[in-house]
Amino acid sequence: MNAPTPSPARLPLLSLDDARERLLSQVEPLSRVERVSTFEADGRVLAADLVSALQVPPQDNSSMDGYAVRAADVGHAGAVLRVSQRLPAGTAAKPLEPGTAARIFTGAPVPQGADTVVMQEDTEAVGGDVHAVQFHHVPAVGQWIRRAGEDVTRGAVVLPRGERLTPASLGLAASIGSARLDVVVRARVALFSTGDELVMPGDIEPQAMPPGSIYNSNRFFLRALLQRFGCEVSDLGIVPDRREATVAALKSAADHHDLILTSGGVSVGEEDHIKPAVEQLGRLDLWQIAVKPGKPFVHGIVRRDAGAGPDAGRPCHFIGLPGNPVSSYLAFLLLVRPFLLRLQGARPTSPRAIRLPAHFSVARVDRRREFLRARRNAEGGLDLFPNQSSGVLTSAVWGDGLVDHPAGATIAHGDLVDFIPFSELLA
Repeated sequence: MNAPTPSPARLPLLSLDDARERLLSQVEPLSRVERVSTFEADGRVLAADLVSALQVPPQDNSSMDGYAVRAADVGHAGAVLRVSQRLPAGTAAKPLEPGTAARIFTGAPVPQGADTVVMQEDTEAVGGDVHAVQFHHVPAVGQWIRRAGEDVTRGAVVLPRGERLTPASLGLAASIGSARLDVVVRARVALFSTGDELVMPGDIEPQAMPPGSIYNSNRFFLRALLQRFGCEVSDLGIVPDRREATVAALKSAADHHDLILTSGGVSVGEEDHIKPAVEQLGRLDLWQIAVKPGKPFVHGIVRRDAGAGPDAGRPCHFIGLPGNPVSSYLAFLLLVRPFLLRLQGARPTSPRAIRLPAHFSVARVDRRREFLRARRNAEGGLDLFPNQSSGVLTSAVWGDGLVDHPAGATIAHGDLVDFIPFSELLA
């Protein structure tokens, strides 16, 4: 009688924080740089400090429509001054005549000699004409004046290298005259799914679905997430559950991409071909992470052929996500997101949690750190989606964030818990 085949040793569980640090330690940021229009730079990562050659504003200017005056000339309520000039934005101001006021509009330069602006709501034209104006109040020196350089000083680093650009930062870059920006090239990512059970929406109608088949939802949200984080995506579709097909897909993708991302096939079953295929072409680490959902996670390196050109000596990373949709979605947000930011030269930061009261209870204890789908309610607390299964993608749509539930803890109604809004994970 043959002795039974011993089961493979169970891998130790990594904490999520350790897994994140281990993953980021494998990343060498992309070095290639391209120059793009500032109009087209939203979401890109600056490749060099952006230094201002001027100050903003270039001179003192008015933040209100009103009148520029010497405060000393308006020493009492009811004072009347002659209007000596009119200053729309974009015009050059003459020095202010003593004892007069300058009609001024928002953004216009404050004339030499004026030390305050009185908004027009605190004044009244005298005699129905704007040649003189009466002031209802005594103004404070310096009010409603935007000082030269109060936004940006000459020589200042207005946006540092590694900054992931936003609409606001594009406006700031434009304010110092930057029509084009040096940014890190987009990460090139090959995306495919594995699993003979997967079919594409549109290929087969719901009523004609073969037994055991499911629609490939992961492909849709993973592609959208990759694009959201600035990646150039090659969608390779669904790879059949065959070793040779998986090897061929990996080998072809590695030569022209910085990362290969898959979902499904990262377990150790007989039909899970990702692990041996990656090991055949490079190296692979299968991590078991102490997190729920999303326990299985794979990172590895796929060798490039000598014909890959200048990228031949650079590793092509491989990341394999779980097949269950919620597990795949959350693993991307918690691990792949910071990986992509680091790869593209950005500085990944941990998502910020806020403390909110739980309007639910969790009586059971789990040995893994759990991320519960929840949303804020009108009372300022958190409601919990009733079904927290890793296959229920409805929970991620219904919720607006995650409760970070520590391992070994329970939650009583009213307890303060750490809540991570999805907005923190999708930015």
